[in-house]
Amino acid sequence: MSVNQQAHAGPPYGQPQPAYQRYQQPGYGGQQMPGVPHSQYGVYNGPVPGHQQPAPPQGYFPSLGLPSKGSPVSLNSDTSSLAPNFIGPLRTPPTSGAPPPTSGAPLPVGQPAYNQFGQGDVQNGIPASAVQMQRPSVSQPFIPGSTPTSISQLSSFQQYGPSPTSAQQLTNHMARMTIGSVPTSAAPPAGLGYGPSTSVSPASGSFTATGSGLYTPYSSSQGPPPASMTHGLPPTSLSQGVPLAQPAFSGLPLSMQRLPSQGPGYAPPPSSTGIGPSNYPSTTGAPRPSTMQSPPLSGQALAGLPASQPNHLSSPPPPQQAMSGPHPGPPMTGLQGPPPPPTHPSQPGYQIQQNGSFGQVRGSQPNYGGAYPGTPNYGSQPGPPPPPKRLDPDSIPSPQLSELPPQQKPRHRIDPDAIPSPIQVIEDDRNNRGSEPFVTGVRGQVPPLVTTNFLVKDQGNTSPRYIRCTSYNIPCTSDMAKQSQVPLAAVIKPLATLPTEETPPYLVDHGESGPIRCNRCKAYMCPFMQFIEGGRRFQCCFCSCVTEVPPHYFQHLDHTGKRVDFYDRPELSLGSYEFLATVDYCKNNKFPNPPAFIFMIDVSYNAVKSGLVRLICEELKSLLDYLPRGGNLEESAIRVGFVTYNKVLHFYNVKSSLAQPQMMVVSDVADMFVPLLDGFLVNVNESRTVIASLLDQIPEMFADTRETETVFAPVIQAGLDALKAAECAGKLFIFHTSLPIAEAPGKLKNRDDKKLINTDKEKTLFQPQTNFYNNLAKDCVAQGCCVDLFLFPNQYLDVATLGVVTYQTGGSIYKYTYFQLETDQERFLNDLRRDVQKEVGFDAVMRVRTSTGIRATDFFGAFYMSNTTDVELAGLDCDKTITVEFKHDDKLSEDSGALLQCALLYTSSAGQRRLRIHNLSLNCCTQLADLYRNCETDTLINYLAKYAYRGVLNNPVKTVRDALINQCAQILACYRKNCASPSSAGQLILPECMKLLPVYLNCVLKSDVLQPGPEVSTDDRAYIRQLVTSMDVAETNVFFYPRLLPLTKVDVDSDALPAAIRNSEERLSKGDMYLLENGLNIFVWVGVNVQQGLIQNLFGVSSFSQISNTMSTLPILENPFSKKVRSIMDMLQAQRSRYMKLIIVKQEDKFEMLFKHFLVEDKSMSGGASYVDFLCHMHKEIRQLLS
Repeated sequence: MSVNQQAHAGPPYGQPQPAYQRYQQPGYGGQQMPGVPHSQYGVYNGPVPGHQQPAPPQGYFPSLGLPSKGSPVSLNSDTSSLAPNFIGPLRTPPTSGAPPPTSGAPLPVGQPAYNQFGQGDVQNGIPASAVQMQRPSVSQPFIPGSTPTSISQLSSFQQYGPSPTSAQQLTNHMARMTIGSVPTSAAPPAGLGYGPSTSVSPASGSFTATGSGLYTPYSSSQGPPPASMTHGLPPTSLSQGVPLAQPAFSGLPLSMQRLPSQGPGYAPPPSSTGIGPSNYPSTTGAPRPSTMQSPPLSGQALAGLPASQPNHLSSPPPPQQAMSGPHPGPPMTGLQGPPPPPTHPSQPGYQIQQNGSFGQVRGSQPNYGGAYPGTPNYGSQPGPPPPPKRLDPDSIPSPQLSELPPQQKPRHRIDPDAIPSPIQVIEDDRNNRGSEPFVTGVRGQVPPLVTTNFLVKDQGNTSPRYIRCTSYNIPCTSDMAKQSQVPLAAVIKPLATLPTEETPPYLVDHGESGPIRCNRCKAYMCPFMQFIEGGRRFQCCFCSCVTEVPPHYFQHLDHTGKRVDFYDRPELSLGSYEFLATVDYCKNNKFPNPPAFIFMIDVSYNAVKSGLVRLICEELKSLLDYLPRGGNLEESAIRVGFVTYNKVLHFYNVKSSLAQPQMMVVSDVADMFVPLLDGFLVNVNESRTVIASLLDQIPEMFADTRETETVFAPVIQAGLDALKAAECAGKLFIFHTSLPIAEAPGKLKNRDDKKLINTDKEKTLFQPQTNFYNNLAKDCVAQGCCVDLFLFPNQYLDVATLGVVTYQTGGSIYKYTYFQLETDQERFLNDLRRDVQKEVGFDAVMRVRTSTGIRATDFFGAFYMSNTTDVELAGLDCDKTITVEFKHDDKLSEDSGALLQCALLYTSSAGQRRLRIHNLSLNCCTQLADLYRNCETDTLINYLAKYAYRGVLNNPVKTVRDALINQCAQILACYRKNCASPSSAGQLILPECMKLLPVYLNCVLKSDVLQPGPEVSTDDRAYIRQLVTSMDVAETNVFFYPRLLPLTKVDVDSDALPAAIRNSEERLSKGDMYLLENGLNIFVWVGVNVQQGLIQNLFGVSSFSQISNTMSTLPILENPFSKKVRSIMDMLQAQRSRYMKLIIVKQEDKFEMLFKHFLVEDKSMSGGASYVDFLCHMHKEIRQLLS
């Protein structure tokens, strides 16, 4: 579409709707609606400033059924919902309550906007009684103006400010809406555009990119949506006013739902839910802050194609690799040149949509003309509507389409601001739950979101930093669980790092007798055990067996039946604690030796030539002083060893008594052995000079190497044998550059084949080439040998096979594609430092016990299992999670609830054998509404992503995607059928705490593992698959829905981050800079119109064209803006388990493709649907299930 055409003579009222992709697809599969030709034009973002808007044509009923934005209607509703005739909220400024915060309003001082570890937990005022604390009851108040209400729910229709001019409330049209684009009769006004004219086929929101052609770039006539729109409306019910003859999911106005249990009226939920007033937005008071930070200028959106890109981006190959052309990515064909003139085929039934004929009416705000101040004409509905009743969209009277003036016929589009916003939900949770500690004393409490910064007070249940569940209220029966389809799972991070304000688990030493356990099920003593007979025996809370209390552990009970030493013993009063293990818990009944670290460096031609070998050796000289100490030891107990390799292995004797290190070569890689025992693993302090000498010599020894081939399996075998000989557990740090093609066990061939994508054989790309590595992994786990792998590939490396040992031993993989010293050095060194220093448990076994009625049936993560109950980990670090799914094996009772106990037996870095115990109690329910009220969407997505990523090993990717969509549709359909009050089938109704399920699920479906673009490599997909499988909930949250911050809005005098904005191109302004982070990368996007002063302050250059996109760090400049942006980056880096790569993206340059891949609410180049399209698709699936 051309953004530079002259303005049409007609009024600007006749342009398509705000910055939104055109909707072509009622059927969601890319097929076009009969008789609806492609739209030629970009979408509209409000009238030109100062342009007088014409009065609406006849047959147009402005105020039918919608309160203006800002009406103080608070809806008690579990799900938010908009009237059947609703398309988008009116954009008038709020007229009640406090003024909205200014756009850049900082968070409260000292409250970082987000923390990977989700600091702390909010108590929301737990009453002393055991009143159960939950998410708000299914019916709950929302902020005024946060949601338009359905007509049927307004007790009286109130108007604020000038009469609503609703271009949008045309109920009459509503009854026949379809999502389909029609040709518009006016070009965008002249002067709004920038960039080359482009003409592109319109977008269709299908999964398969069939029929959609290229993704439509946003035209410059579309700015981001205006600032006055408060976002996160809880809308959760989208309704479609479509006659049955239309395709199934035509348009989704939203509708707010109440559970039948709540009477009419708008009172806040009863206090018995345990929700204090502070928990949820009050029914009166300030409107929500808007998430878009500045008045957008008309003409501010981006042109260009988004591109799919691995979620972790590799740096481009170095110049010598013939990277002369444009950045690899989708071809730009079809985008240049002026567009063909618009054609307007005659079109029965669908006519041009006037501005806002049902899109949002833009309120008065900078750069948007005011709304038309006409007299309200209520049409068939007089003044205040009758008492609330639900209107069926099909029952709303509507004039015939033919009665409308030609330019006024409907073109239905959903306002992106009217669908649930992740940013708003995150912001609300922070405001409601970030201020008080989360006290864990009450069963079945849903913790604050992972994006909220909160403190935890352990009072008997473990912290959500250690365990998060998909639901905190689980069905009593398996039938109920099957009906809802909500998976019951826990994401467990047993060694999670706590913030400094929280106390780490206490270590309890029961002496030689060891921890107190149940005789039958072997559960460990915990706060839920019941002492009986005056304290002489206890009844197990897991299996009900009665066990004698050993004499040394006996204590009297008080009048309530509690032991009098209850508060003195962590295992009786806390949810998490550690026991010192006795010799019975050790291998071969003897205490373990301290672990060892072995550094194994590839010295083949690629590694030496890139400068990698020298870099590693230099870094190790200082890094060895920072090995984990464990406890309060003066120095680390960990011993170290060194190996270098190419086609053969070189072992080094660094015994402290030697003047110079000695090298021993093993060339018989088929029968690997360790040529020396004494002097291979040494104490760093004792052998410091010999080690330093070795690290100086290695780069020189191999400086002139011509050996390009490498081995891999023999390297792991050598490390394993060395640990066996030393009788200790440990970790191998392997630095590897290429596919191991040299003759040796575990030799691999290049089997990369893009042609397998979207075929039944695609799954073979994720499977290892050979079983050799599975067997090797099994041996490593038995010895407690964990493998961390640092990969530096310039081509295909077969991560799916090389990663097997790392994955099954609980290790980590780091990948630096096209490694170059100047751009990747900082990231690699930071990753290495953190990896060497972090707390690790070695030779670990984890078991999860549950109370009668449920049991752990399935496990996801980086570990090995030799039986059905024990998770075996050669190493488990503080970043790794194990996800456990539970199934019913009996009925549960509401009274006793359900219990989980996770016990981890491990060797600390000091060589001490310990047991770490985490306990959690959950509620049980007989009503589905209680289940849906206590779910945690972030944890649910974490589980679903891991389930899908494992599924691709054995199933075609399409099957996995379809299964995900189907399961989520079933979850939402079950809610609709059993928990929502009856309403028109045209409404999409979402549970309040699952309203983000569609947007997050769509992000998982569009990820590189499940829907790769053409330039995502096979290795990248295997790498991401393994990475996500052991991510915690905070990491998957930002990985699938990246955080986007407007840098030009930062307050240099405050500690707070600027408010995040939604991940969509229409939210970007070309006069601004944005930072996007997803846990693996940080992008800084610079718009073409950014002020020169800001460019100078941040990059130290005087103009946009001089900004270099090869910089890997921002220059250190002495000005407040530079300091603030760098401190934000440092804060983000500190929250993530890996050092994120910085990528500078200038608007309209080659890297913009990569950046746009992470704008996950938009359509993706690889065929992924936009958020709005996917919501329509989910609605269609739900309707099919309900019918």
